Amino acid sequence: AVVADKAYSSRAIRQSLRRRGIRAVIPERADQKANRLRRGKAGGRPPAFDRELYKARNVVERCFNRLKQFRAIATRFDKLATRYKAGVHLASLILWLREPNQDPLSDRT
Repeated sequence: AVVADKAYSSRAIRQSLRRRGIRAVIPERADQKANRLRRGKAGGRPPAFDRELYKARNVVERCFNRLKQFRAIATRFDKLATRYKAGVHLASLILWLREPNQDPLSDRT
């Protein structure tokens, strides 16, 4: 599934994903909804939307924001893709190691 913002709620993007067999979890924009309702039956039915899966989108966005704290990642200092990817891996590892250890069986956070 592709989880995207309302900005990517165009008919062309949805059709492209559908052709590839990818489920789109994109909320419908208010103007699109109004146009669909204005057309009545000719407007078709609203696109499917999984609200629970969309709520998980913030996890990815928070991860990107934490990675942007590393200047080399945010400014794309390394121009070669392999070096940039290595930098992202290294920054991800640093962020992961900074997380406090948490015992899944413990009741303390």
